[in-house]
Amino acid sequence: MKIFTSAQIKELDNYTIEHEPIKSIDLMERAARAITRAITDCWHNDTPVVVFAGPGNNGGDGLAVARMLAELDYSVSVFLFNISGHLSNECSANKARIAESKKIKEFIEVTQEFNPPQLTAETLVVDSLFGSGITKPLAGGFASLVKYINASQSKVVSIDVPSGLMTEDNTYNVRANIIRADLTLTLQHKKLSFLFPENQTFIGRLKVLDIRISKEGIDNTEAQYTITEESTVRSLLRERDDFAHKGMMGNALIVAGSYGMGGAAVLAARACLRAGAGKVTVHTPKCNSLITQIAVPEAVLQLDAEEALFAEPVETEDFDALGIGPGLGTSETTAIALIAQLRRTQCPIVIDADAINILGNHKAWIKQLPKGIIMTPHPKEYDRLDGNSIDSYERLTKACLLAEHMQGYVILKGRYSALCMPDGHVAFNPTGNSGMATAGSGDVLTGIITALLARGYERKDAALIGMYLHGLAGDLAAAELGKESLTAGDIISYLPKAFMRMKE
Repeated sequence: MKIFTSAQIKELDNYTIEHEPIKSIDLMERAARAITRAITDCWHNDTPVVVFAGPGNNGGDGLAVARMLAELDYSVSVFLFNISGHLSNECSANKARIAESKKIKEFIEVTQEFNPPQLTAETLVVDSLFGSGITKPLAGGFASLVKYINASQSKVVSIDVPSGLMTEDNTYNVRANIIRADLTLTLQHKKLSFLFPENQTFIGRLKVLDIRISKEGIDNTEAQYTITEESTVRSLLRERDDFAHKGMMGNALIVAGSYGMGGAAVLAARACLRAGAGKVTVHTPKCNSLITQIAVPEAVLQLDAEEALFAEPVETEDFDALGIGPGLGTSETTAIALIAQLRRTQCPIVIDADAINILGNHKAWIKQLPKGIIMTPHPKEYDRLDGNSIDSYERLTKACLLAEHMQGYVILKGRYSALCMPDGHVAFNPTGNSGMATAGSGDVLTGIITALLARGYERKDAALIGMYLHGLAGDLAAAELGKESLTAGDIISYLPKAFMRMKE
């Protein structure tokens, strides 16, 4: 699924108008019908409705919705803000249709002074002030109106985008001047800003409405950002040869663990095995010998020379992939061993956790990383690596630049984990849930991706599949166990069901 910029959204509207063909006002009518259906599905017609409409096409959508709700016997009051004395053509046409409607309770066109209506807990506010086209924070009277709406107890439905929220970059937006919607009815596609955690307070519950924008136009428009679809992952998964043996299924090396952190090595190794690696070797300090042999009897144990930390790099000629970092610690001895390991390793590499933290303490080493490396940082780990970011958009922008500079892959972990690729494209992962916000979850992801690399998947495919399966296993576990009680080990336990689901 593609995620388009505000400029591309406008182009796709125009493409649909030209090639369907359909008049712009009729496309707006089609969108308004979809929005009206979504509202009537949630609120009965005994709910009083107040529509705040702006002067552009988003306002035109709101006026059309107001008319349709009134025709369904909703009590509708409409406030059209025409401060500049200029309405878009479609907004103006819908204003005329409102004037002809005999069922609208109240219609006020605001040109100067505005006396706000009383907004009670029983009132439904329809926000159609500004859509996806705004490029600067709301100010003046509109900012005051937003604050008035947010201070009320009314439920708020935003059309397409909560007014004041930009579709991409909100780094320097004024958050107090953004509508806090209970429900956002967005048209055709999710917007990039909807995928960032700090914006969820504005979006509320999100519903994507299909208004039949040209499929040809969508297919022919390149998008920097996409959301990975299940069909894509299914197409990438390989059939397991009936005559396969362990030598054909990849030899993976996991370098992980330190004193007190043996569990990280165990989780990564168990996940690697569950993701189908034919053979897994765990290189860990001597102190983790017993726990590793008991917890992962299927793995080969390779002990470091040191008792409590990783201190010597491993020869990797016989391995097909390396996963390194979980529970490793950040001592200087380990740091030197890490960079030596990364320099000498020829097979594909996944680095996570403390391996990333070490690079954050030795930023000059980033230039020495081999091409094609896969990093899997959570936001704080990434900030240690590349400096603090104001928000998720700035962090994502930095990660894209880093992936391009390294010619590698950066997975920014989160609700919508983002795979930043060396060609500038970003794929967001849709699976997963808040129950996976638990210690060891990242170690499991490292093990899964390492296994897929060892099995011969290309780096991009291994990352996409690994992210999706990791989240899907978490979703399956949460469905049976609940989010509150989910542990990293549960994600591993449900990996078989995730694979089976994708094979169905």
